[in-house]
Amino acid sequence: MTLSHKRWLTALWLLFIGGFALLHALHLSADFPNHTPWFCDWAKYTDEGWYGNAAIRAHLYSNWYVAGDFTPAPALPLLPFLEWLLFFFTGVSIESARGLVVAFFFLNLLLSYLLLRARAPRWAALLGVTLIVTSPFLYCFSRLAILEPLQIAFLLAALNLAVRLPRLRRPMAASVAIGLLFTLMLLAKTTAVFLLPALGWAMIASLWPDRRLALRSALIAAGSFAATFGLWMALVIRMGLFADFKYLFLVNRYAKPKEFNWPLVSLWWSFHGGLWIDSILIPLAGVVVLASGALFFRRIFSNGREGAFAHLIVTPELGASVLAVAGSVFFMAIQDHIQPRYFAVPAFFCFFIVALGAAAWFEAGSGIWPRRLAATGLSVLVLAIAFNGQQTMSFATHPEYTYRDAARRLTQYIDAHPNGNRLLVSVSGDQITLFTHLPSVCDELGMQQLDLKLARYQPGWFATWNDINPVTLGAIHTRYSLEQVAGFPALDDSNRNILVLFKLHPLPNGQVRQPSRQNLQVLLPDDQVDVEVD
Repeated sequence: MTLSHKRWLTALWLLFIGGFALLHALHLSADFPNHTPWFCDWAKYTDEGWYGNAAIRAHLYSNWYVAGDFTPAPALPLLPFLEWLLFFFTGVSIESARGLVVAFFFLNLLLSYLLLRARAPRWAALLGVTLIVTSPFLYCFSRLAILEPLQIAFLLAALNLAVRLPRLRRPMAASVAIGLLFTLMLLAKTTAVFLLPALGWAMIASLWPDRRLALRSALIAAGSFAATFGLWMALVIRMGLFADFKYLFLVNRYAKPKEFNWPLVSLWWSFHGGLWIDSILIPLAGVVVLASGALFFRRIFSNGREGAFAHLIVTPELGASVLAVAGSVFFMAIQDHIQPRYFAVPAFFCFFIVALGAAAWFEAGSGIWPRRLAATGLSVLVLAIAFNGQQTMSFATHPEYTYRDAARRLTQYIDAHPNGNRLLVSVSGDQITLFTHLPSVCDELGMQQLDLKLARYQPGWFATWNDINPVTLGAIHTRYSLEQVAGFPALDDSNRNILVLFKLHPLPNGQVRQPSRQNLQVLLPDDQVDVEVD
């Protein structure tokens, strides 16, 4: 193949990648696609509003902090800070919030290419980016205004510096930058702690021939992180927000099963959950890791010749990818709370493993059987890209707006039927605020118990999905009776497909019921409710 033909093929490949990348920026107000394997993820109902609520409130109500309500910004300030800056130019909207995250997705494509290009040929780097950009899983989660795309961006930036440390003129300055980037990772999402081994591997493996330089670089990066994160914590404490900081960790502490073997069961489900990403490419990534590891140990014990594929497992890029996947799976296992969005980070690195494995195999392969295996693997990749690309294209060209429309209709109903304070109480309240600017507080999360929030803010409305949580009902009954007034179809989860709206009627003469005197977690005679309490 001539040089001219290679350039034309590369240009066409880049156009293909660019076209699929642009699909992510279309129809930004559309719902998370319905009827996907990831329908159960809570992020599509709540997280965009929750994690950006400080920015939303700052612009809509001139006060980013609502005392007693769920305010994750002290622990996770990066996304709300960037949204706060963006909203000065765009106003508060779901399209702006999601557009910001899509911009980070574009940045992640570039950083992925640069990371793979550090040691792999151009075609392998383009292959890795192609796997990312055509993935229907990543299409769905890279368009939500959630935390993972930002965390991925800062991790990839740090890894790009780490794998190039031996070639940089000032590796110590780069180490300072790596420490700062890890701070940004942690401020984007606290699960960055479980990605630290991947970053450490990339630094140490890159500088392994010079152990002293590797140690200095690691210590300087650690010092940079300690200084920058320490400054943030000092600011949080000075502003009196440490209780809100701690609350994020308390609310994410889920009850564990009583069975003694639950960690093994949880680990299996966390590992098996990788198939949510891709049922073809994830097993292929596993084959690459196992085959490379087996060949590496065989080379050690047999003193055989070193080959590219046998050496792959200990390279900075593939080792870091394996550890990033392992760290993410370990987090999900000990949390025992698996959500599809948690696999957004492993998705990138599994695709890197496939691309790096393909490059190493083609480089090391000689003879008829290695070539046949390479051709078979390439055929599998082409089929996976074609299938994934078709599904991603279908999502992009068939947008639905049921959740957005439900939020708008709910807000219109409230405005057309005044009932005291326009404030809404709902677990999805912040998400509805992002859609329609309706003020809200959360019923399930917050520094104060719901009955105290009700006394403080005196809302006029309550919304829930399909049924009422008895704990929430008990808190509402301390001061209000409920009147069910409307229901709005939204999304595809059978447990959360109807957004139900209630009027809150204060009890006569300012009465306050005492939970200790009667059971308030059941429907009472003054309620007008059709949905179940469950």
